[in-house]
Amino acid sequence: MSNKLPVGIQVYGLRDLLEKTPDRFPEVMQSIKDMGYDGVELAGLYGLEPEYIKETLDRIGLNPISAHVPLVDMMADPQGIADTYKKIGVKYIAVPYLPEEYRPNVSAEGYKKVIEEMTRIGRIFKENGIKLEYHNHDFEFVTMPDGSFCFDDIYTQIPEDLLKVEPDLCWIKVAGQKPVEYLKKYGARCEVVHLKDFIKEGNPKNMYKLIGTTVKEEEGDDGIFEFRPVGFGMQIWEPILDTCTEIGAKWVVVEQDEHYSLDPLEAARRSREYLKILGW
Repeated sequence: MSNKLPVGIQVYGLRDLLEKTPDRFPEVMQSIKDMGYDGVELAGLYGLEPEYIKETLDRIGLNPISAHVPLVDMMADPQGIADTYKKIGVKYIAVPYLPEEYRPNVSAEGYKKVIEEMTRIGRIFKENGIKLEYHNHDFEFVTMPDGSFCFDDIYTQIPEDLLKVEPDLCWIKVAGQKPVEYLKKYGARCEVVHLKDFIKEGNPKNMYKLIGTTVKEEEGDDGIFEFRPVGFGMQIWEPILDTCTEIGAKWVVVEQDEHYSLDPLEAARRSREYLKILGW
């Protein structure tokens, strides 16, 4: 079992259990621990104090791996964000989503600014013993003027010691790329890898309404796109997991943005059980 990595879960998928009832945090975290998860990636603190989050996770025995923090919050007060999450003990903080005004196909100036800002944030985090990561969707696979993808351009412009890759393997696949190839391309720069499964048929156009973002509805949506527990969608996991160990990743983190009629904890359980079947 020494070649297997610890398995975490992104708490964003459990938000419906926590946002309105933060007092359930210990109960939900205990359920996650009982399923066999080793750690959590946070997505908000639900008004709870960071010291309380740390004490709860320590008592239950879950590693506070990382946190997704909105980019605007990090830009406004990177030192304050670092101070808060140092109290919890996270090793990584990720940019969870790139707002449209910072994407190169929308605004060249906006994109230039966000590269500068992520470099600045990465430097401040490094001084505080935290690694900044970038978590992709599929829109990073737009082509830049030099022919490269925006995904690759971000990591070319910002040095590795200031920005790690947190590859979301669902969105890499949705973008028409191969998850295993991207894991191999970035190698040890991928310290935390997002395991996300999905089904996709036809030509769905309104995928981002599924991840809690406000988007304009597009016409001609004639396909199906839904997230699934790991092992219940279209991804082929054995080569992906083998590659995660080969490249020296530190963690794999299950993420499921939406659950539809399935209870979020049941979805989390199915993902963990599938990984156990594969020996993880």
